[in-house]
Amino acid sequence: MTLTNQNIEQLLQLCKSGNQHAQMEVYNRYYKAMYNTAHRIVKDNFEAEDIMQDSFLTAFTKLDSLKEIKTFGSWLKRIVINNSIHHYKKNSKYQDLPLDDVLYKIEDCSGITEDYKFNTLKANLVLETMKTLKDNYRMSLTLHLIEGYDYDEICEIMNISSANCRTMISRAKDSLRKKLEPLAHY
Repeated sequence: MTLTNQNIEQLLQLCKSGNQHAQMEVYNRYYKAMYNTAHRIVKDNFEAEDIMQDSFLTAFTKLDSLKEIKTFGSWLKRIVINNSIHHYKKNSKYQDLPLDDVLYKIEDCSGITEDYKFNTLKANLVLETMKTLKDNYRMSLTLHLIEGYDYDEICEIMNISSANCRTMISRAKDSLRKKLEPLAHY
């Protein structure tokens, strides 16, 4: 059986024994999602790639500490998010990062319905508008709405109280809504 046909549990057992081919197969299965997760937080292609690769190295070296192999994907995602937030906080102390105000451009996609183009445009507009929110609003909304973390997990990740988390997410949603209202006729 080739590595591409094996399930994740089998691959991780091989990874634990140091099998580099198995590690590469796990990397290939998860790298896009982990890169996207890091990029949404640090907003830089190269930094997101570095964080993603460092996170894989951490995961492979600490694989024995993973209690339930079936949770590997969420465990890896947590490592990526923690590394991304740590990196973001470390770098934002010393410099202001300019917000990327460029809207995604939807190219002429033959064979794709107008509804798809419109929905994609609306989704991209929301994502781009999220980038203009205050950093803690953007980060909390990303963790909650995009990454799917619940309030307790966000409290732990961002090191804030439950009440602060709920208030922050509520205010972030209100702020996003207000920024999107003038664009509703777009």
